[in-house]
Amino acid sequence: MLNASDRGVLDTTVSTSLEATVYRKATWRLVPFLAICFICAYLDRVNISFAKLQMQSDLGLSDAAYGLGAGIFFIGYFLFEIPSNVILERVGARKWIARIMISWGIASALMMFVRGETWFYVLRFVIGATEAGFMPGVMLYFTYWFPPKKRAQINALFLASVPLSGVIGGPVAGFVMTYFDGFGKLPGWQWLFLLEGALTAALGVAVLFFLTDRPSDAKWLTADERRLINDNLSLEASASREHHFGKALRQPETLFLASVYLFALIGLWGLTFWLPELIKQTGVVNKMSIGFLTMIPYAAGCVAMILVGRSSDRTGERRKHLGTALVAACIGYALSGWFGHVTSLSLLALTLAAVGTISCLPVFWTLPPKVLAGPAAAGGIALINSVGNLSGAISPYLVGKVKELTGSMETALYMIAGSVLLAALLVLVALPRKLATRDDSTRS
Repeated sequence: MLNASDRGVLDTTVSTSLEATVYRKATWRLVPFLAICFICAYLDRVNISFAKLQMQSDLGLSDAAYGLGAGIFFIGYFLFEIPSNVILERVGARKWIARIMISWGIASALMMFVRGETWFYVLRFVIGATEAGFMPGVMLYFTYWFPPKKRAQINALFLASVPLSGVIGGPVAGFVMTYFDGFGKLPGWQWLFLLEGALTAALGVAVLFFLTDRPSDAKWLTADERRLINDNLSLEASASREHHFGKALRQPETLFLASVYLFALIGLWGLTFWLPELIKQTGVVNKMSIGFLTMIPYAAGCVAMILVGRSSDRTGERRKHLGTALVAACIGYALSGWFGHVTSLSLLALTLAAVGTISCLPVFWTLPPKVLAGPAAAGGIALINSVGNLSGAISPYLVGKVKELTGSMETALYMIAGSVLLAALLVLVALPRKLATRDDSTRS
């Protein structure tokens, strides 16, 4: 017969085995599907950078007008982000994420009918407004399923869709704009908007049949598996975190994180909206070649994101992982300005910038749940994301205007490097105590 000690060991082993099984099942059920959805979000958000190679001359847009139009997306995104996340918390992720995807897919497809600056600006604003809430909504959704010790890795797996969209989007955009150009008497850039927008809307319909709002609603989990997830999350609920919506929007940690995210994402959006142009200015002119070369920084960023997220979860350490990634991004942007006319060196520098910028994301998104819960998490996460993404309105216009005034992007890249360095210093020197605490990597 087993004594009490042996029975305790056996119970612990069984519990650990069940936990591994249930989180593996939840991960495979939720994360790949949502990552595919976010790839579509990202493609619809940034396909403008590839369409620019053709549509700018067709529509007679200046670099500043293009940068302004690319950035106006984030004004709509900013204005509707918090309301969208609050509605998601109330009506459930399944219905609201489906609504988001269907509406932004339609708006993105309508970009094919743009004929001048005015409608270019209007539709970019509408796409931002309709997409608002998707990414922070998914971040909130993961807090319904996964405990703190697993979130950096889960976030990394999901946010790997950002660099993957670059890996996929470049060649796809190059292919569509090369081989569909003139088909049905439409230029390639119109086909790009139509095909990618229609795919997003179709995936939005699939969300209604695939997602489950909460673990308690998941028929694909057993009763014991649902109970284990809820028990683990109840441990987190007992921690000292802000639950009040209004207070969460005003508390110092929320505002600090929003500031860090703003300065960091100036780097991400500068890279995202201008990477094809940065490669083109080194002397590469073939659209397919540009599309394939854009894969390299994003592929490296994808690998780095997974490795950094896994390392951060294993150690429970967040500050150094996040700060080091941002410092690497700063160095990459500075070097890309210095070597801007040498294809190989410029591409290496841009790859370092992408590695740092992209790998910081999953670690960053482990920080808000340390101080936010419930309705406060819905509003606080949306505030952080919306303020951070205002950089998407600043960065493309900044780069475009500087390029227009100076004839090159060198100065703009140095300015981006300075912004990312500021984000790194805030994290490494001034991270608030509540956010700097090490997560317990052994506790569920």
